[in-house]
Amino acid sequence: MRFEVSKVLDAIERRLSTDPATARAVVDLAEVVRYADFDNGRPANMLRLGQLIDALGRSVAEENVPVYVIVHRGLLSDADLTSNERMVARRWADDGLVEVLADPADRLLEVAELLGLPVLSRNRFDGLRGRYQWLGQPGRLLAPLPGHGGPALVARSGGGATAPVSVDPSPDGAQLLVRLWHCPDPDCALFGRMRVGRPGGQPPPTLRTGRPTCPRHGERLAETGPRPPAEVLSIRVDGSVRQRFVVSADHPVVVGRAPERGEGIMLGQWLTEEARRWISRSHVRFELHGTELVVQDVSTNGTGVRPGGSMDDEERRTIKRQARPLLPADVVELYPGVHIARSRVWATGGVSNPSSVMADAPTMSIRTVNRPG
Repeated sequence: MRFEVSKVLDAIERRLSTDPATARAVVDLAEVVRYADFDNGRPANMLRLGQLIDALGRSVAEENVPVYVIVHRGLLSDADLTSNERMVARRWADDGLVEVLADPADRLLEVAELLGLPVLSRNRFDGLRGRYQWLGQPGRLLAPLPGHGGPALVARSGGGATAPVSVDPSPDGAQLLVRLWHCPDPDCALFGRMRVGRPGGQPPPTLRTGRPTCPRHGERLAETGPRPPAEVLSIRVDGSVRQRFVVSADHPVVVGRAPERGEGIMLGQWLTEEARRWISRSHVRFELHGTELVVQDVSTNGTGVRPGGSMDDEERRTIKRQARPLLPADVVELYPGVHIARSRVWATGGVSNPSSVMADAPTMSIRTVNRPG
């Protein structure tokens, strides 16, 4: 059972992101772990975060949805969690996958405002609604509640279930996100030299008296230069969005059936046998030249580009060992039904039953509670 729990926590870890380009909602982990009505289990359980992530995936009809998690510092020593869960939470904090704060409530809403993300919480934040008036907007504050087939997200006002809504970053957020920042603490997991992942994935600073500040250490941040331009792309297979990924000026991305050495985005798990035979191990390479997104074919059989997303085969263009700039609505076709485009091209993920991060959860540790009605 311990091995199965560790596998689920690893699956959850792959859905954690403090990268503004990829996160889809903001969550307070210390609150989520105590949603005992998810499973009628022990007082605190980290696997409930996985159930919440599954609920988010079902709500937006998309696979592999990442969440921006903020953690109350006290959770790292909470005796209601197992020693393994506390160790995992500390590792997530050390790796910069989550933020750790003494009082996360205000930061939770600040991140949501700066990035334009929804908040998943049962807290109504009544004392903060004057400052964050967008909390009353549909789809910006959703409560995770037990439901048939697993937890569901329910609107905090107006009643009824609704999908989370993301909007453009706030004006302050837009200004912060075009720069890179550095914390005086060299070991800062969010803004220090040990930052895990690409610098472009830095979270937004907190604003204290209008000054960009490290949310964890309370130190004023130094500006280190422009953040590399980035584009968020989506992979859609047979009408369903399976994964998003980020291409930036300092981080080109290869997509294919199974790129060598695990460097790139692997499609093989979603492909039919015929598609696997056609699509090369490394099929296309996406690069960002300034603000221009370029696709280069590196395959054996060539790659299609559908201008403006047109499915008219007469308009389809084939590139073979060539590069082509992509206009905002262009769709790259590796094989019929296997498409890649900027994420905003598709309004819905189209996945009726997204894969669950809880697939390997032991039934004795976590159970789905169905309510009558």
